[in-house]
Amino acid sequence: MGNALIVIDIQKDFCPGGALAVAEGDLIVPQVNALMTEFDAVILTQDWHPAGHSSFASSHDGAAEMSVIDMPYGPQVLWPDHCIQGSDGASFHPDLAVDRADLIIRKGFNPAIDSYSAFFENDHTTPTGLEGYLKSRGITQLTMVGLALDFCVNYSAVDAAQLGFDVTVRPDLCRAIDFDGSRDRALAAMADVGVAL
Repeated sequence: MGNALIVIDIQKDFCPGGALAVAEGDLIVPQVNALMTEFDAVILTQDWHPAGHSSFASSHDGAAEMSVIDMPYGPQVLWPDHCIQGSDGASFHPDLAVDRADLIIRKGFNPAIDSYSAFFENDHTTPTGLEGYLKSRGITQLTMVGLALDFCVNYSAVDAAQLGFDVTVRPDLCRAIDFDGSRDRALAAMADVGVAL
């Protein structure tokens, strides 16, 4: 069966100098590009928020960035404004081999719900359509790389494993925000559902 490389959110705002920079986030780009040639399909995810998104601290009076609030769908970290639709920060890292992608899937465009996973919004029930795309192409094996290991990569990998895909995450080709021990928790969560690390 087919295999796909899922390249998660390698965007300017998640790289050094960006609004929600992940340390060394740009260093993985050359190796990710090289890996693309080894897969039947390459899929890029792109964080794509409308201005004033509900997950932005700036949308909540007096709320601190990186604080957590309760949303109707559960706890939500309040982020700095990032990856706003059409902004320079939302664009892919300039060295990423975007032309090799079969599909670019955008997430986080619903102003009321954040979306870490490539498969579901943060309510864990609203699908992005990626599962159907992969299954209709006969793809069963997924390898995930990108940013950030402890949020969007983690949520995508766990969802994919629970949907029945054979999932591998390459921590060497990811970087983590590592907010309050989140990196180690993410690695444990992925291993718990059978993700190969």
